[in-house]
Amino acid sequence: MNPRPVSLWLPALAVLGSVTSLCVGTSFAKKLFPLIGAEGTSALRVGFSALVLLVVWRPWRWPLNRRDAGFVVRYGLTLGVMNLLFYMALKTIPFGVAVAIEFSGPLAVAMIGSRRAVDFVWLACAVIGLAMLLPLGGRGTVDTTGVMFALGAAVCWGLYIVFGKQAGHLHAGHSVSLGLVAASLVVVPFGVVHAGAALFEPRVLLAGLGVAVVSSAIPMSLEMMALKRLPSETFGIMVSLEPAVASLLAMLLLGEMLALSQWLAIGCIVLASIGSTITARRPVAVSPEVVG
Repeated sequence: MNPRPVSLWLPALAVLGSVTSLCVGTSFAKKLFPLIGAEGTSALRVGFSALVLLVVWRPWRWPLNRRDAGFVVRYGLTLGVMNLLFYMALKTIPFGVAVAIEFSGPLAVAMIGSRRAVDFVWLACAVIGLAMLLPLGGRGTVDTTGVMFALGAAVCWGLYIVFGKQAGHLHAGHSVSLGLVAASLVVVPFGVVHAGAALFEPRVLLAGLGVAVVSSAIPMSLEMMALKRLPSETFGIMVSLEPAVASLLAMLLLGEMLALSQWLAIGCIVLASIGSTITARRPVAVSPEVVG
């Protein structure tokens, strides 16, 4: 019997589990907004994620020269700003819409410098999808401030990929754990200033730990397992489903109902992401655990 189907199905399910866990964790995080705000929730998610990964990976075991430290700091600071902006976007726009807009960041990185006709097809799909989501000319019901935060997160995601490649020669656990420490230096002060003493209530801390585990630790573990066994193209295609998964789970867990035009827009962006992944000469890795 050929074991190949099983060897592909298990890591594929791991990617789907990673995306689902991330979206469930972010949906749960959004329920903390009335207690500690988006800033406080982001602080707990990033701060606890950093602590968990420090314990798991113990990055002090590996040497780090000044040049590599600079790469990790840039990578981590960008990650922190991205998470903060994304959570700020979630205050006023639906989760699925925010994820779809944020996906324009890695799509832009994948398409920059492209000269092939097929890539312009995917670019057109992404532009159409964004045009349907953005409140251009004062039309639409999506909050403009939330959209601007999501676009800022998209820019940071693109930069995160660029800076992540610079640190790509380091062990993944080394760079990600130290990167999250740098990210927490950006995010945690905002959370403390905004939420104050409410941030340190035991039930809030416990909930924040749960958000960090479900939206970071579990997705990252599943992703790393899948990356070792799946072709990068297959991995990228499955990660591209995240806006759709986020929209479905937000509808079920948060009661966020989207209009038909918004579903079509998200479909265009998912199609653009899948298409660019399939036809890319060198697919751009998109790490799902950093979103939301």
